[in-house]
Amino acid sequence: MVCTLGLCAIPDHGTAVGEMVRVLRPGGSLILLDHVAATSRFVRGVQWLLERITVPMAGEHFLRRPLHLVQAHGLVVEQRQRFKLGVVERLVARKPVSSSGGPATPRGLP
Repeated sequence: MVCTLGLCAIPDHGTAVGEMVRVLRPGGSLILLDHVAATSRFVRGVQWLLERITVPMAGEHFLRRPLHLVQAHGLVVEQRQRFKLGVVERLVARKPVSSSGGPATPRGLP
């Protein structure tokens, strides 16, 4: 599953990540590319100021961290790269396979 520059504009990004994890097959990958809080304190300050305008007008967030949400939902982060002064982050995470040794079967399916 791929989500590109979507979580920064979704009002409840925590619920969105939860739904992505819910529908992801065991062993499946989730690839996220999004705006995140910059690694530089100065750039984060600029992002904070921008959010004072962009959130009320367009719902655009710059200071979110999908990494923490992905980890909190139990996915294993396999790759993490930051670009553009640390303002853009790409994550590749995998949903663990069930402990029974094979992929879990969704309810009601053989």
